[in-house]
Amino acid sequence: MKVLALEPWYGGSHRNFVSGLIRNSRHEYELVTMASRFWKWRLQGGAQTLARKSRQLIADGFQPDVILASSMVNLPAFLALVRKEIGSVPVIYYLHENQLTYPLSSEGKRDLSYAYINYLSCLAADQVVFNTEFHYKEFIRALPGLLRVFPDYTHLHTVSEIRAKSQVMHLGMDLQAHARYASTGDTRDDPPIVLWNQRWEYDKNPEAFFRIMNRLDDAGCRFRLILAGKRFEEQPSEFDVAFERYAERILHYGYAEDFEEYSRLLHRADIVVSTAVHEFFGIAMMEAIYCGCHPLLPNRLSYPELIPENLHKPLLHAPILYETEEELFSILKGMLTGEEHPLPTSTLRGIVDRLDWSVHVEQYDALIESLA
Repeated sequence: MKVLALEPWYGGSHRNFVSGLIRNSRHEYELVTMASRFWKWRLQGGAQTLARKSRQLIADGFQPDVILASSMVNLPAFLALVRKEIGSVPVIYYLHENQLTYPLSSEGKRDLSYAYINYLSCLAADQVVFNTEFHYKEFIRALPGLLRVFPDYTHLHTVSEIRAKSQVMHLGMDLQAHARYASTGDTRDDPPIVLWNQRWEYDKNPEAFFRIMNRLDDAGCRFRLILAGKRFEEQPSEFDVAFERYAERILHYGYAEDFEEYSRLLHRADIVVSTAVHEFFGIAMMEAIYCGCHPLLPNRLSYPELIPENLHKPLLHAPILYETEEELFSILKGMLTGEEHPLPTSTLRGIVDRLDWSVHVEQYDALIESLA
């Protein structure tokens, strides 16, 4: 099968996903991309550039059997601009995120025009795919509220239409690439290493993370820190404060541009913590788990479905999911003092093995064939 893949935000997790899919799929892909900047303009106006590039590919002889579009594509606009060239080629709309339920900062105000683009794109697609069950349910629940904002012709019945053609397929990941950088790490006599490898942004709630670490430090717990993850020009002030307080105990501070460096940091850490207030999937957590970090995750968002139920609170080892900040403090204190024991590396890797492209790509290939 021949697949035309559209990605106007070709960077970060979007780039890793579509590139990994293409490398591992048995189908033939042509990838049309744009640079990962100016997200509002990509969602509003990127369709014109994508259409121009796609028309050229078709003129050069590439005739797609299926189109795969990411959630940054204004799908109705794209399809209108290429209708003469593609006819009735079926379209998959893959939602990495959406602009209806994406969390805003305390100063932010939602522009519903971008959410409406996501909604119209779902209507225009033949198959809608969400990266987690949590993401799917949250979006579908929020759609009626979006439609009721408008004065008339709200088309509330279309929510059921979108639900009927939606399914969930977890992200594929190149996890085996991390295996080559596994090492014995530090000696067990050293203080445990706690890892932060998420974006340095408000929706990951670093304020709560450092509040916990400060309490543990005040209680006399010994630990070291790796503070990785993507940084931005405007970042939460908690990181600067933490750097001053924990400078001698911070083994890494800032974004690890090089994959090998990043992977070695994950393998070196003992515990990875999420205090996120929103997470459509959780790539950073899954990577850390594969590399042997015991995760401590909130019992909400996408995490409960990604962690096998029997490991939510295992009997002989530290829990993975926590309910409250106080419970997180208690579990983490137990792990730092040796009262709670992390899960074995083999068990941790088994949590996420199924997401590696070597096995997970089959689901995507089967979806492409079913539509074509």
